[in-house]
Amino acid sequence: MSSATFLGMPPFPEAARSAVEDSRTRHNLHKATHTIRGKRDAVVGELGDDWQRLRAEGEAVKTHTLRHLDHYLEKLEESVRRAGGTVHWAADADEANAIVTRLVKQTGESEVVKVKSMATQEIELNNALEAAGITAYETDLAELIVQLGEDLPSHILVPAIHLGRAQIREIFLDKMAEWGVPAPEGLTDDPRALAEAARVHLRELFLRAKVAVSGANFAVADSGTLVVLESEGNGRMCLTLPETLISVVGIEKIVPTWSDLEVFMQLLPRSSTGERMNPYTSTWTGVTPGDGPQDFHLVLLDNGRTDVLADTVGRQALRCIRCSACLNICPVYERTGGHAYGSVYPGPIGAILTPQLKGMSSEADRALPYASSLCGACYDVCPVAIDIPEVLVHLREQVASTEAPLGEKALMAGAEAVFGSSTALDAAQRAAGVMRGAVPKHLPGLAGKWTDTRDIPDIPEESFRKWWNEREEGR
Repeated sequence: MSSATFLGMPPFPEAARSAVEDSRTRHNLHKATHTIRGKRDAVVGELGDDWQRLRAEGEAVKTHTLRHLDHYLEKLEESVRRAGGTVHWAADADEANAIVTRLVKQTGESEVVKVKSMATQEIELNNALEAAGITAYETDLAELIVQLGEDLPSHILVPAIHLGRAQIREIFLDKMAEWGVPAPEGLTDDPRALAEAARVHLRELFLRAKVAVSGANFAVADSGTLVVLESEGNGRMCLTLPETLISVVGIEKIVPTWSDLEVFMQLLPRSSTGERMNPYTSTWTGVTPGDGPQDFHLVLLDNGRTDVLADTVGRQALRCIRCSACLNICPVYERTGGHAYGSVYPGPIGAILTPQLKGMSSEADRALPYASSLCGACYDVCPVAIDIPEVLVHLREQVASTEAPLGEKALMAGAEAVFGSSTALDAAQRAAGVMRGAVPKHLPGLAGKWTDTRDIPDIPEESFRKWWNEREEGR
């Protein structure tokens, strides 16, 4: 069963227009985001000023690592190999999918269990595996719901945030049997009953699976350790029971040392789930004989990240630790939901990360930097201080420089020439003073878009520059 993809979805303005008309989804989003942000505020508030110090430290660690990424990538590779793992390098999605497919086929297996992973969603690994005759089973509860419902994730942390309990019940009853153990008869929409149905369904998969695929929240360069934080324990089942473990990890997920990791172990759970620590934190380092998977592969994924790193303003998006705090506070996301962004990375962080990873190669990508009111709430809650509004404006400038009409470009070039020369500016001001009575209240052409919503200010008979110069001469 093929997974749905974001390919071919309309640009954000069009998708958002439809999304805001879905009252049920808006209700689900409002309830969920306000609940999560309330929990976050409580656990962040109890730290007082220490939170800002932690935030500054997280920003510093990430910025330092990105500036020396080549060094830490080589160190991570050396550490993983020393611990008995194998490292593969993937320049793009196709190469990463080919590597994982080849590794699974080498085991002789035709199915894998998966830990929730944004990186594998980004490269659409499940579809690539299916094309090769390999079935990938999502084991995170929310990812399971999305997969069974042939849906798309709409949130970084809670992919099924747009669905209500009654909808989830119907998905379980209709689809579970196609993928394994069916939902029990008489299933209700009580959360405990739904969780139990998922637990029974997944248990069979965990016990028979020989291969697992994961991502990682962090990769520690000096030890080669990978880290996954989760709330359910399904991830740990994937990370410990199978014989082969394949981890697909973005190259930006590195932290230099365990001491650096400690900072993020305080930042991430508070920002994501509103908890002091995650219920499950799993770490693994290479291969340990007789304990856990005996064959470990790390696939380091670029897929546009190196290009993002080259942009001195946009590169801060790579500091992201996928906490989703910016989604939960964003007034635009709350009203449109994640599907409107047309990407596995929705919300404010998606609006700056997706266009950069893809190189703004489509109309949909170029529309994303405008999917924001620039209120700045996303920057205030970001645990690693990504200035998302700054990057949004930076990307808008890039879009405008390539898409602006010739008339608008000529107008801006003329304005640059006038404001860049004191002589030209003085002449323009004198001419405006002479012609002040002939200036219309509504300008023609492109300038009319500005005067449609604004009044042209009255032009004074004497400019400030002229007044100032005469004043100085009279002294």
